[in-house]
Amino acid sequence: MNSTIQTILNHRSIRKFRSEAISSEQLQTIIQAGLAASSSSMLQVVSIVRVTNLEKRKRLAQYAGNQAYVESAAEFLVFCIDYQRHISINPNVQADFTELTLIGAVDSGIMAQNCLLAAESMGLGGVYIGGLRNNAEQVDALLELPQGSAVLFGMCLGHPDQSPEIKPRLPAHVIVHENQYEPLNLDDIQHYDQTMQSYYANRSSNQKQSTWSQDVCSKLSGESRPHILPYLNSKGLTKR
Repeated sequence: MNSTIQTILNHRSIRKFRSEAISSEQLQTIIQAGLAASSSSMLQVVSIVRVTNLEKRKRLAQYAGNQAYVESAAEFLVFCIDYQRHISINPNVQADFTELTLIGAVDSGIMAQNCLLAAESMGLGGVYIGGLRNNAEQVDALLELPQGSAVLFGMCLGHPDQSPEIKPRLPAHVIVHENQYEPLNLDDIQHYDQTMQSYYANRSSNQKQSTWSQDVCSKLSGESRPHILPYLNSKGLTKR
């Protein structure tokens, strides 16, 4: 197993960081790794806002659901869909198709994962912050995002001050289908629930007794940020 694969398989979300800064050389490498990511039709529809202003960091931590590590991490990057540069080139660009929003979301995820893997390969750690979408309009205003650009998620980066256990994933045979979609075997989910229940009960922090099925069913049983569609519409996205 090579070092790249080992880095991927060793991924843990890091939410506690030492006060040590990330060097400018490290940050430049992380960003260049992100820029090297695949881009659909080479549209390059992602922008990153690096937030260094401490007051803005504090407010973003609050907007994200009082996640203190947004404020304390060495670096905080916000990934955005961005068609503003294309509209600036040609005002007749039609960026309001849902397909183009999907492209922006997919490309942002690919770019961000490149950034995180690059950071982890240097001994750094990080965590994604989807909670920014809890208050997308406030985040948007704080970062002064133009029309055609919309916030997706943030990323904390820094020197880890914790070493959490690796969280078990669903087994590959549940995720990977061959030639056609296969019906779910609930016995596989029951076994995975037992694995996750043991993991949750025995991990070094934030112990709990719930299963994966209970957690995801609770998450999916109610509204999920219903304000996001009107927010995207207000930015000239996902209108048709």
